[in-house]
Parts: sequence; structure tokens; C-alpha cells
Amino acid sequence: GKLGRYPPWPGKIVNPPKDLKKPRGKKCFFVKFFGTEDHAWIKVEQLKPYHLHKEEMIKINKGKRFQQAVDAVEEFLRKTKGKDQASSHNSSEEKNRRNSSEERGKQSAGEEKRKASLSEGKLKKGTGEGKKRVSSVSSERGSKSPLKRAQDQSPRKRGRPPKDEKDLTIPESSTVKRLMTGTVAGFKWPPSVSEPVKDSDPHFHHFLLSQTEKPAVCYQAITKKLKVCEEETGSTSIQAADSTAVNGSITPTDKKIGFLGLGLMGSGIVSNLLKMGHTVTVWNRTAEKCDLFIQEGARLGRTPAEVVSTCDITFACVSDPKAAKDLVLGPSGVLQGIRPGKCYVDMSTVDADTVTELAQVIVSRGGRFLEAPVSGNQQLSNDGMLVILAAGDRGLYEDCSSCFQAMGKTSFFLGEVGNAAKMMLIVNMVQGSFMATIAEGLTLAQVTGQSQQTLLDILNQGQLASIFLDQKCQNILQGNFKPDFYLKYIQKDLRLAIALGDSVNHPTPMAAAANEVYKRAKALDQSDNDMSAVYRAYIH
Repeated sequence: GKLGRYPPWPGKIVNPPKDLKKPRGKKCFFVKFFGTEDHAWIKVEQLKPYHLHKEEMIKINKGKRFQQAVDAVEEFLRKTKGKDQASSHNSSEEKNRRNSSEERGKQSAGEEKRKASLSEGKLKKGTGEGKKRVSSVSSERGSKSPLKRAQDQSPRKRGRPPKDEKDLTIPESSTVKRLMTGTVAGFKWPPSVSEPVKDSDPHFHHFLLSQTEKPAVCYQAITKKLKVCEEETGSTSIQAADSTAVNGSITPTDKKIGFLGLGLMGSGIVSNLLKMGHTVTVWNRTAEKCDLFIQEGARLGRTPAEVVSTCDITFACVSDPKAAKDLVLGPSGVLQGIRPGKCYVDMSTVDADTVTELAQVIVSRGGRFLEAPVSGNQQLSNDGMLVILAAGDRGLYEDCSSCFQAMGKTSFFLGEVGNAAKMMLIVNMVQGSFMATIAEGLTLAQVTGQSQQTLLDILNQGQLASIFLDQKCQNILQGNFKPDFYLKYIQKDLRLAIALGDSVNHPTPMAAAANEVYKRAKALDQSDNDMSAVYRAYIH
């Protein structure tokens, strides 16, 4: 799966297979997740008591698979209730015996099992992937949870679970389960380096890129201020700014926000800006799309120029380079509303040349410019879980902090204008190529007499398992191509990524092949369906 954040997920600590090596230098347990066949090595500080957090988890996670996992936990508890009651009388004796190497050797698998839940890192499917390490870009890794503190008081052989059974939960890692259930899990993980910034989202993380001479890349936690430390070493530095807050709320900026473009992505973004208390003025080419947001408290702008002139920061999210240019340079366009100090943030996925041109004309009028294309889909936009790739005016990036927290789970600042456009096209090139490969595999299975559902089940047990894979295969198996990410836009991104490769004489044969399949799907009138409708290019 992709990196990001998972909601909590219940599991239990089990004995790892004998041939499975434990990751070095980490105090961690081998965890099996309820309701799945997933296993992973989980660091001690990422475990939380199941009973203490059960109600909170159930309120936050409404997904069917999560409920099935909770049901499995309760069934496990019922079966082991008698055993737990018996063991509770001997808990003090167990603690005294825990340091004995003899008793350690006698611990059975049943005694070592404990329910648990995982908060950041890469999931492994099945036990065959045991050598993969759980990893995290969160700055929480140095902190201690109540569970870890309790364990530190009771020394025992490294990596061995305590004998007494305890119920735990594991907030699962990044994107895969996050896509499934939407909103963020309610666990507040203590910061490891500095005090939390007031009123910031505990599950939102900023990443700032400072380009210097040396190619080395290092991740390290820094203070909450969104700045790039100029290191004397001269190494490239990507620093994660922990934005954990005590209360987990977001204080909206007092700046007036404008938003142009209410498509699949823009609609969810505006809705979340309003929910978090921002003052938003909206405009859309077809004005009727504004009505819903006016009812939610947005103001109506008659033209892009009017929105820009009446707002401090104006965001735009439109379909392609032509639409982005027309919005800025056309009649009553953005440029006509730009005055010194006005801020413009273009969230459209376009090529670097287009965004550089737009930045130049905005800045020439005294405006401030930031490109901020987003990685995600309609569901992630609605859930406020987008990944924002920003570049340009770093001061403006900081001014957009509350807006980015409202609409996304993570933002990256990538330096000068054009970098975000390039990175976004590469991300979507990979995604589009993968989608075409999925469709190719499913159709090949069908024509060779293999079960498509079984193919999906097999893939879901392997290293490719992800919510993207599962959702897109389900779309195909159910024949449901309601757009979550328009096919015509992923084809546009593939075309622009290929052109990016051409500009530096870099081969992109995989993207080129995928692009041809999407062009075939467009010819079959699939443009306004979801990207998974590329499947239909293979069955004609």
C-alpha cells in the first residue's frame, strides 16, 4: 500500500513463525489483525489497550470490515473469558516469574496472544513477508505510550511478550485502511521533539524540502513551525513537522478564502474548508454547482476576478492546462483581480511549463503564487484526506496551513515552482499505469478461464495488496464505473508525464503503452467514467 495514515485496527500479539526474523533495534511484537489474514511487526509504542479505546474506535470507524474485525475480537474475548479470569488471580505471581528465564521458555502461544492495534507503518500480508520492517515518517516514533512505559518497568528478554493476556488496539498504518473508512482515527500520539502547536490537526503532517548540493536524503522530526532548517552540512533535508495538537482541532485562518472550480476534487475541498470554519467565496463555470455551498455558508463570486479581488487567498482546481490558463488569462480572469499582496494557489494537475507561466504573470502584478496539486480522488477529497504537493512561495504555503489541514492529511513543500507539477505527473503516471495493468490482468484471467474474483483474492494476499487495488477490481467485477477519478483526466496526466519524459529525453515506455489503452477507452466513450473503465478497452 501507499504511505499515509490508517485508522485503528484491532489485533492480537501472536508467536511469529520460527523462520521469521525480528527487525533489528526495535522493541516490537508480531501482530495478527482481526478480520484479516494480515500480520506485521509492530513497535511497542504503537500499541494501545483495546478496552480503553474500543468505544472511540467504533464511533470513528463505520466500515463493514472494521465492524467484522470488532466482532471477531468480541468472539475471541468470549472464548478466552474463563481463561482470563483464572489468570487474573495469578497476575502478581506472573509478574514475579516473568524475569525468570525458565518461565520465559515455558510460555505458550495462547498465553502470549494479546489483542492490539497499529498506528503507522507498512502492512504485510500473510506471514511470508516477515523480513519487511514497519516504517513511519511520523515524528511520533520517539514517544512512549502508556503500554510501553508499563513494559519498561518490567525488564524481560527483548521482543518477548509478557505472559499475562492484555487487550490492545493498533492504529493501522497509512493509506490503505484510511481510504476504506475516511475520517482520521481519534488517537492522540504524544509528540517526540517539541510542544504541539495550538489548534493544529494531530493527524496532519507537513514535509518541507530544501534542495542543496548533496543528494543524501534524511528524515527527522523538527519543531512545529513550518520552515526549512538551513543545515551546515549542506545535505538535502526533508523534515517532518509534527503538527500534533492537544485538542486536535484546527483554528481556521482569518484570511478570506476564494475557491474556483467545483468539480470532483474541488467540491470536497470547499466542503471541508467550510466545515472547519473558513470564510469561503466560490465560483464555478456552471454556476448551479455553487448553490449547495451557498446553503452551507459560502459566498458567491460572479467572476474569477471578483473572487480574487475580494479574497486574500484564492485557490483554483480545474481540469487541465488549457482550463488553468483560461481561468487566469481569460476575460474577467484571475489576473484582473491580482493586486500586490493577493495570493493565488493553483491546485490543478498541469505541466511544469504551464504553472511556471502562470506564476510569472501573477508575480509580475505583485501577487504571490503557490502551486499545490493534490493526490487523491473524490472519496479522499470528501474525507479531507488528500495529499498536497506544494511549491513556490513558502510564506504562502505557511499561510495556507489551516486550509491544507482541512482538506488533506499530508502536505509536502517541494521548493521552486514546477517541482510539484512534475512530481504530481509522476505519481499519476505510476497510478495510471498500474490501473491499466490491473485491467489487463483481470481480462487475461477471464479469457483463459480463470476466476477474476480468485485473482483479486490472491493479489489481496500478496505484496500488491492495497485499497486502490481492491476498490478498482471491485469496480470492474461489479461493472460500477461511477467516477472517483475521471478516466479522461488520468489519460491527460499520462500524456503530460510522457511529454515530461520527452523534455529530458527519458524513456517512458510503460506510460506510453498505458496511454494507448486509455485512448482506446476514450474512443469507446469512457471519458467520463472512472479510470477503472479502462477495463472496457480490453473487452472489445
